[in-house]
Amino acid sequence: MKFSVLVPAHNEEAYLGACLSAIETAARPYQGQVETIVALNRCNDRTEEIARTHGAVIVREDARNLARIRNAAARAAFGEILVTIDADSTMSANMLSEIDRALAGGDAIGGGVPIIPERLSLGIALTWLMLAPYALIRYRVSGGLFWSYRKDFEAIGGFDESMVSGEDLDFAVRLKAYGKRCGKSFKTLWRASIRTSARKFDALGDWHLVLRPGLIRTILRGKDQRAADAYYYDLER
Repeated sequence: MKFSVLVPAHNEEAYLGACLSAIETAARPYQGQVETIVALNRCNDRTEEIARTHGAVIVREDARNLARIRNAAARAAFGEILVTIDADSTMSANMLSEIDRALAGGDAIGGGVPIIPERLSLGIALTWLMLAPYALIRYRVSGGLFWSYRKDFEAIGGFDESMVSGEDLDFAVRLKAYGKRCGKSFKTLWRASIRTSARKFDALGDWHLVLRPGLIRTILRGKDQRAADAYYYDLER
């Protein structure tokens, strides 16, 4: 197996079908070489049915902890290359080909991709500008979808399960540091992208994080379960 695509899913019946269909499109150049693993988290809707309809491998992890959910999917993976994507996002059709090209070059440890929101507003744009200093300036990493060889994912211990939020930025920073030690770089695939939903803004308001800058820092520190529950695990789907 060449690719394993890992998808955490908590009550994602509204988005999962589009996510999995996009993975299937990206997998066309790799017939029989791509598996999709959906990690079900406390689902009581049609998420599992949709996942099975698309032929996904199913695992279960009920913790309110995205690091544990993502790692549960990774443990079930057989692919040489791991790719993570959230269920409310869709990957571009060239995603797996671009990942394959980047890793075949031998100088990339892995990386991320540009994120395109499904809609924009002034509040959403200002939120992105508030997040940019953490990822793009301070740490110089990208996110949204992560990709690396499974051996390198395992070498850094996967996602840090002591974090209940912000595990994605932490993973990128640790992968980049590991790559530096190996003489490889963390790369952004500028010719591929993901489109992600604006559901948190729909639910909480476009200005929610702009008016609460301290919440961004709390979420990225990853130690506040109550904040993580409100923003991720208990957010109305």
